[in-house]
Amino acid sequence: MIEDMEEKYQGQVTYKIGEVAKRADVNKETVRYYEKRELIPKPDRRQSGYRIFTKRHIDQIRFIKRAQELGFTLSEIQELLELRINEDTTCSEIKSEAQEKFRDVTKKIHDLQRIKNTLLELIDSCVGDGPKGDCPILKTLKGESETGKQLRK
Repeated sequence: MIEDMEEKYQGQVTYKIGEVAKRADVNKETVRYYEKRELIPKPDRRQSGYRIFTKRHIDQIRFIKRAQELGFTLSEIQELLELRINEDTTCSEIKSEAQEKFRDVTKKIHDLQRIKNTLLELIDSCVGDGPKGDCPILKTLKGESETGKQLRK
């Protein structure tokens, strides 16, 4: 088996998990987690039990991290990776995934803007003096004000 692994990886640079983590700018647990979630190819193992990683693993982890920075979840990234591997995938399918993520992000921005505005209203409605029983923020969260009634109907 070891001869097969040596032959299989002859001429290729291979890495242990710590080096992969360092080169991909993640920690070792992230590499293990991505392996468990099958987001990276299952690495072969040396006779000693150490995993054999290649540049392909590093590149895939970097792909995952960049996709996460754009707001893609690991499940969505799994779909992108599957599309990336599938030879029949078209550019329009990838574009469709990106458009769906854009719609999700736009909705989240809208929701966050609504939350921001409501919080500003609450902050402005509270003078910061008096007993907590009269606090308009607490009354709103309890649903005792018009703003509170609009939240989570």
